[in-house]
Amino acid sequence: MYDKILVAVDDSEQSDRAVAAACRLAGLSGGSLQVFHVRERQDVVGKGGGSFDVEYAEEADALLAKATEVAKSAGVTVTAAVVHVPIGHVANEIVKAAKDGGADTIVMGSHGRSGLGAVVLGSNAYKVLHLSDRPVLVVR
Repeated sequence: MYDKILVAVDDSEQSDRAVAAACRLAGLSGGSLQVFHVRERQDVVGKGGGSFDVEYAEEADALLAKATEVAKSAGVTVTAAVVHVPIGHVANEIVKAAKDGGADTIVMGSHGRSGLGAVVLGSNAYKVLHLSDRPVLVVR
């Protein structure tokens, strides 16, 4: 059941705990991890158009490197990927990556960096729970 685990990461304590939980699941089942991060950009509509990044590519790479090192230290086979999408598409991209990568389950933190949008469960965690066709483990 836990042969392939997608763990969605961001720069939060809950994400760090999600990586640790995913490593434990993978270790118990002999499974592997795909560490996944979604970089968001704000598209600007209007005369000038364009977009700006919510985070730098180097920040995303550092998140992946940190989570990958944790997994390797736990003896878990790991791959990593990042996508760059407009704001508001995080949950869709997590679910799509799990489906495309053949993940058996998704592991993610209950709240990410968004304080306002994460009032009860976390807006992205909430959306993933409702969009996913596979088990989702939400870590607090």
